[in-house]
This record gives sequence, structure tokens and C-alpha cells, in this order.
Amino acid sequence: GMPPALCTALSDRAPELQDVSVFHFVSAYGWSTFAEGRAFRQLTPFCTNVDRDAVRAGAVEYLPFALWQAGRLPHGVGPFDYTLTTISPPDAGGWCSFGNSVWMNPTFVDNSRIVVAEVDEGAIRTGGGNRVHVDRIDRLVAADGVVRGKVRDAMARALVRSEDETAVAEVICTLVGMELVRDGDTVQMGTGAISAALAPYLTHRRELGIHTELLPGGIVDLIDAGVVTGRKKGTHPGKVVATGIALVSREELARIDGHPSFELYDFTYTDDIDVLAKEPRLVAVNNAMQVDLTGQANGESIGPWPYTGPGGQTAFAIAAAHAEDGRSVIVLPASYVSGGERRSRIVLSLDEGAPVTVPRSAVDYVVTEWGIATMRGKTLRQRIGELLAVAHPDCRPQLKEEAQRLYGWGL
Repeated sequence: GMPPALCTALSDRAPELQDVSVFHFVSAYGWSTFAEGRAFRQLTPFCTNVDRDAVRAGAVEYLPFALWQAGRLPHGVGPFDYTLTTISPPDAGGWCSFGNSVWMNPTFVDNSRIVVAEVDEGAIRTGGGNRVHVDRIDRLVAADGVVRGKVRDAMARALVRSEDETAVAEVICTLVGMELVRDGDTVQMGTGAISAALAPYLTHRRELGIHTELLPGGIVDLIDAGVVTGRKKGTHPGKVVATGIALVSREELARIDGHPSFELYDFTYTDDIDVLAKEPRLVAVNNAMQVDLTGQANGESIGPWPYTGPGGQTAFAIAAAHAEDGRSVIVLPASYVSGGERRSRIVLSLDEGAPVTVPRSAVDYVVTEWGIATMRGKTLRQRIGELLAVAHPDCRPQLKEEAQRLYGWGL
């Protein structure tokens, strides 16, 4: 995870440093504060609220990267002189945990000359690849407990949704849980506002498995209820597999600590399409910001400007669509209101400059609060009809008119 004390110490040295390359991934630290100087050259493949503006200003370089291979850094990244990370205190055997955020830390450590670690007394332990031996750490620094507590509280606050968001998520998650997830499936849940809310809507299912990127809240309850067993998984049977745990309360994190069912691994492993291809019943549920009328999904950008990143969404979607009995599901609210005007998230074409996070060939279903649009096995004309039916009713007439004008078909 992010080591706040080490990040602060390094950034405090900005006046005396020049051209130090900093690679950060899903950063919670405001490196962009120092983007205008010459101290740090920053690179990230996934934006957060602390660096979006700096990426837009050109002060932080964005690396679009969506297909991962276990143990390998993205092209153009590393090796590193230093890795700064967070670990637990060593156990009796000298093994430390990366806590609830493994991310690419094992790969970073393997590709770094020197490893400096901030020791977090509150870091949890899990099974899997979530460990590093203290002998591999070159320098240890005590963590600031107050700062670590604020980070965890911020994670819990991120759970709060508006009344409208909650209502939309409830409808969509009910549709997904009732119609698209089946007993015995292995489920991936993206970290967006809707997909991360899915767990409580799976309580009627049995023998589910979990293989995901960031683990959202509610999974411990599903294990306790016998819903999640993992017995039918293609890999790591009986285990919940993820790279990190986010959007959970401190209480739930404490329940996961030491739980034998949870295994955290390096991000390059959990999101490796070769690994995902071994799950014959993978159901990938991911958020999008826009879906065009042919099924292409933008899940990472507002126009040309990165808002997050593809993360593992592309790999999970392709693997699920390719699986023997898998399903690639895109979820999103049908519309949003800006400046008092309702605007559709189902669009004729993605916004200018917006990327395609998931190609239409890897989208089986699109779900909004207005229903389920089936893309699998559908012609272009049929896809347009399906997506018009799940757009907001106020937006359908204009969308239909635009589609008829573009394609020249009667719809």
C-alpha cells in the first residue's frame, strides 16, 4: 500500500532533487502537488482524484496499459532504484504482509535495487502471495498511525452513496444477481459504484467463487452464509482471490485478517488473462462511463482525459466472454443530469477522444436501471434495439433518430 510517511519525506526533498522518476499506481498520495517543479517525473497507469488534474495539465504522464502478465512490469516501466511500500511487522519467521493492498508490490520488489518499507502495525495478513521476507527489506521506517487511520477512514467513507446512486445500484444489482449470475459461477466485481455494491444481491446463490481485482465489501458475509465456497473454481479452489481490499469498513477488514479463505496476489497475476482463462464460468461485472449503441464500453475516461484507467477490466471482460460458460457484463446508470439537463450514458458514439476499454466483441450484456440489453449473438441492428430499450426513456427518441440518421435503417 501507499506509505504516507515515506512519500512525505521524499516530497519534502523536492527543492534539492531533479528528474527523479516516480511510478505510482492508484495513488492516494498527492504527488501532483509537486508536478510543476523539476524534482519528479511522474508516470501512472491508473488515475485517482489526487492526480487527474495533473494528468490533464500534462504534468503527470499517463500510461494506458490493460493486459498484464504475471511477474512482469508494463513495457517502459522499471527496473527501479527504490521501491517504497508498506508492510506489517515481521512474524516469528521473518515474514511481512503487504496488508490489504498487494497491488504490484511483489513485482516492484523483484525489480528494485533497494526496498524501503513503512511498518504499519495495523496491517492485516492474508494467504496467497501477500508476503515478503524482512531480509529483502533494506530500510524499515515506523508508520504514522494517525495518517494510516485517516486513510482507512477515507476508505470507509467511500462506501457512502447518494440516495439516487443507491436506488440505481439496487435495481441494477438485483437484475445482475437474479438473471446473470448463476450457482457455481466465479464472479469478478469491478470497483465502480454499482459493481462494488453487488455482493448483498447474491445471497440466494450457492457455490460461488470469487476471483477479482479489488475486493469490495460484503464477501465475508457471503462466506459465512455458505454462498461463497469456491469449490467449483478453476484455480485456487476454496479461496477468495484478489489483489487488494477496498471500500470496506474497519470491522470487515478485521474479519478478513487471518481468515483462511482469503488470498491476495500480485496484480499482474490476478489480472493475467492466461490465469483468468482457466476459469470456465467466469462472470465479469464491470462499470462503464459510456456505452455506444454497438456495445463498445468506455470505463476509464471523460472524453480524452483519463478518470481512472483500464486496470484489469479489459482482461477480465475478454476472459469472461471467451470462457466456456462465462459472461461479460457492463453496468452503468442510463443517464446523468448536468446543468439541469438529462444526458444519456448510452450514446450513438463515444465522446471524442474517449478510449474503448472493452470492445463490443467482449461485451455480452449491458445492464442499466431500465433493464438488460443482450449483446451476445446479436447483429448490429439488434444491438442498437437492445440498447435503446435500456436507455433512459427521455433520451430514447433522440438516440433513435441519431441512429437512423447514421445507419439509414428503420429501427
